Order: sequence, then C-alpha cells, then structure tokens
Amino acid sequence: MAFPHRPDAPELPDFSMLKRLARDQLIYLLEQQHEVDKLYKVENKPALSSNEQLCFLVRPRIKNMRYIANLVNADKLAGRTRKYKVIFSPQKFYACEMVLEEEGIYGDVSCDEWAFSLLPLDVDLLSMELPEFFRDYFLEGDQRWTNTVAQALHLLSTLYGSFLNCYGVGRCARMSYELWRKLEEEEDSETKGRKPEIGHIFLLDRDMDFVTALCSQVVYEGLVDDTFRIKCGSVDFGPEVTSSDKSLKVLLNTEDKVFNEIRNEHFSNVFGFLSQKARNLQAQYDRRRGMDIKQMKNFVSQELKGLKQEHRLLSLHIGACESIMKKKTKQDFQELIKTEHALLEGFNIRESTNYIEEHIDRQVSPIESLRLMCLLSITENGLIPKDYRSLKTQYLQSYGPEHLLTFSNLRRAGLLTEQAPGDTLTAVESKVSKLVTDKAAGKITDAFSSLAKRSNFRAISKKLNLIPRVDGEYDLKVPRDMAYVFSGAYVPLSCRIIEQVLERRSWQGLDEVVRLLNCSEFAFTDMTKEDKTSSESLRLILVVFLGGCTFSEISALRFLGKEKGYRFIFLTTAITNSARLMEAMSEVKV
Repeated sequence: MAFPHRPDAPELPDFSMLKRLARDQLIYLLEQQHEVDKLYKVENKPALSSNEQLCFLVRPRIKNMRYIANLVNADKLAGRTRKYKVIFSPQKFYACEMVLEEEGIYGDVSCDEWAFSLLPLDVDLLSMELPEFFRDYFLEGDQRWTNTVAQALHLLSTLYGSFLNCYGVGRCARMSYELWRKLEEEEDSETKGRKPEIGHIFLLDRDMDFVTALCSQVVYEGLVDDTFRIKCGSVDFGPEVTSSDKSLKVLLNTEDKVFNEIRNEHFSNVFGFLSQKARNLQAQYDRRRGMDIKQMKNFVSQELKGLKQEHRLLSLHIGACESIMKKKTKQDFQELIKTEHALLEGFNIRESTNYIEEHIDRQVSPIESLRLMCLLSITENGLIPKDYRSLKTQYLQSYGPEHLLTFSNLRRAGLLTEQAPGDTLTAVESKVSKLVTDKAAGKITDAFSSLAKRSNFRAISKKLNLIPRVDGEYDLKVPRDMAYVFSGAYVPLSCRIIEQVLERRSWQGLDEVVRLLNCSEFAFTDMTKEDKTSSESLRLILVVFLGGCTFSEISALRFLGKEKGYRFIFLTTAITNSARLMEAMSEVKV
C-alpha cells in the first residue's frame, strides 16, 4: 500500500542535500588532504596493495584498529615503509587511538574524521547505520553515540530550520536532546531566521517499547527484512528468488514502483496485488498487436523499457513472496503468530509457555526461542521463578551452556527477568495503580521500577487500548487503525504514544502512562510559539528512534499520516527487528 496522502499533506524535505554534503566532504578528505586515488574494501584478510600510501575509511571499532595494527606491523617486519591514514566515520574515539598506541603504531598513522552520520535510505527514512548503538547504550551503558545523535539533529536543524515542538521519552532521548540544545545555543546564528520545515520532533528510546520489536512482522517490507535481511536499503535475493544460478542485490525504495505499492501491505494482500499487476502488465504488452508502424515505434521508444523494468521487478517480488511462504509454512508460522497474539492479550499463558518449551526442545532456532521467552517475560512483567528456571535449563540443554552469559545480558537489559516472590502481575498492577495517584509515591515507584527494569506492559496496554476490541474478523484489506501491521491484534506502543501526544500537543493526560514506562524523569516537551508558523510545517513530523526502528513501526506511522494528514520522517540509529535485537544481546555467534 503506497499510502495516498491527502491533498493538504505537506511535502517532504529534499534529503539529497545530505548526500551531496557527505560526498563533497569525503572527496575533500581523500583527494585534497590525503591524495587518495583508489579505495579498497577492507575484508578479514590483509589488503594486497603496492601503493606507498594506505588510507583506511573505517567505523571507530576496536576490531578495525586491530586489523590496521596487524597490517602496519606486518609491513614493519617485512622492512616496508608506507604512509598510513585512518579516517573515522562518523567520529573519532579516544579508545581507538589508545588501541593504536597499545599496538605500537600510533606514531606511524595519522587520523582524521568524516562526519557522515545520516544516510538517506528513502524519501522519508534516514539511518545512522549504527547497529551497535543498541547494545552499547542499553546493555553496556556506553553513552559515546549520544553525541553523534546530537550532531545529526544539529545538521538537520541547520539545513531545514529549527524544530518547533520537541517531545521525548527515555533517558537516552533526554541526554541526546540536551546535547543537541547545547550545540544549537553555541551556533545559534546559523539557524536564526530560517523558516522551519519540520513542525514536530519525537525522540524515543528503544527500551520503552521492546514488545513491538519482538513481534513477528507481517507487513511485506518487514517480512522481507526478517527473511532476507535488508542492509543499507538494499537486499540480496538468492537463486531461490531470482530463478537463476546468481544472487542479485536490489535497492528497495520508492523508485521500485512494484515494491512501493506493496511495502506497507499486510502479507495476506500481497499475492492478490501482484497477480493483478501481472495481468495489467500483460494487457499493456498485448496492445502491440493492433499497432501500426508509427505506433509501434512510439511504443518501443517510450514504453517498452519501462514495461520490461516493471516486469523484472514484478518477477523478483513474486519470487520473494514464494520464498517467504515456503519458509513460513515450514516454520508453522500461523501457530507462531497465534502464540504471540495470546501473549499480547494475556490469554492461555500456560499453553503459550508449553509452545515455547516445545520450540526449545525441537531446537527450531536459538534466536527464535530467546525472542519468544523475552516476549513472554515482558508481557507478563517477568517470568514466575518456576517457569524462568525451567525455560532457562531447557534452553541451555538444547542449545549449549555457552549461552549462559546471554541470559545475564537479557536480564540486565530488562528483556528476560524473573519475578520476585509475591511479585505477580496482578499484584504489581494493583500496587502501581494505588501509587500513581500520589505524585510523591509515584517518584518512589519510578526509582524502584527503573532499577528493576520492569515492564508494566499489561497496565500500559489497558491505558492506551493497544489490543483493539473488534466485532467479527479484522478486515486487513481495509485497515481501520495501526493494528493492521500485526494482523489487527496489537497497536505498536511507540506509535500509539506518538498519536496520543500529537492529539494533546504535550504529555498532559499521559502522566500515568509515562510513569508506568519508568520514564517520569525523562519525558519532556519543548514548545515554540506557532503564531507565524505555516500549517504545512506543523504537519511534518520527525520521529527519532534511539536503539533501532522496525519496518512495522514505519508502516504504522505512514498509515497514521494518511489518516490524519501528517507526513512522517524517520531517523533511526539502525533498522532493527527481533532477530537483530536478540543477536545484539547474545554472547554466542549464531
């Protein structure tokens, strides 16, 4: 579904300027400053080059520093003298320089920085391509990337005007916001007088909504990501999709007309659309039969190339759908979805627990088993001790004791926790509901809740009506709300919060929800007078996901934009899904 926006919907900013700025800066760094004429892709093996100067364009990661150190030291042993340049992107970290010093090569290399922090993946999607952000911040407590986020926001406000209304929820969101405001104050003259293009900005921490990220995706773009892994806006389709002996890298964005029509569709509607598209395409080809020479000439010069391109893309997406269907049928996807919906609604918990145990015993997938355990834990505010010990023991016996540290990581992050004695879901909800009416008691609750990293999902779900109550079957062909992205069973929490705040233009009336999210101290609003602001910019909204964003959330907000006359722009530290989330927490390479 390429959601048709209302006639009064605002235009999206042109992000091609970001690409040009990044490209020009890189060209300057490579050609002007470092006289680089050729680039090599860094693999896990030494770079074979006879050049007298090597320039490394790298992420600031320890393993990259070890690679460079090994290469430089190998040259030293061979008696070879070369110049070495290291360009860090998006920024240089002291820890990396320390590694170079420890390895004894700091004096042999010169370091520079390429501040490329925003990659436009589509007309409404920007990514920082920092998949490590989630683990670094939400597990290790490493705050180094918050400055990169602040720099990215500063760049956007410099290019597109200051943001009028800022809303945020989460510790990382507040920290990034405060750093960004400092940058704005230091360089206030750059944005003064510039007409604002973006009316609202939301900053959201990933840990305020783990549930959405843990659910199986059922919109087409989400399923493609879950099945084939979309990387930097492109996907590698293997021989099973291309119907040849070769793989093919395909760019997935609005320029792919077939993909743009189905990306936000529930998967159950995709085959019908593609079948109709194939019939329409064939009808256009059949038009050639009654043409004279002049008409045929026009057809070949003006239409044929486009039809062939559309036919190629259509074949690829049909092949992708067939491949997804085969894999999901093999995994008994319907039973899996049924279990997830039961967990979200809080029904048949014992049956769902038995399903997870069976999943572990059959050794279906270590990542999938972990995901289901985490979803059970978060929706039930932690596992009862008996179930926690049982599931953990079975998991370690099935997949190996090397996963023990992973359980520690999941507990620290609040993804898989054990209820304290007497700390059942109903007891916690009862305690919280009594305390939240008293502000002083609420602050005490916040302090203890944030330490324990409890979920309170069930109470939040009731407050925000995340589980729609519908008479009869949910119509996925004509969605009524954002719940369609999860087959009508669940409205993404992050998206519901954005919807509610936009309606109120503040957190007013959502105090209890914020408190249940353990974020009372970290929810903020920064409003600007809207007297001279155009109504168009007020309907353009930037949503910043710190720790990753799923394609399901993007589809849900695109739907909300279509319904309410908004246009959403998404900025994320990286695209994520349930598997990436679990892999970030895992200490074992699966």
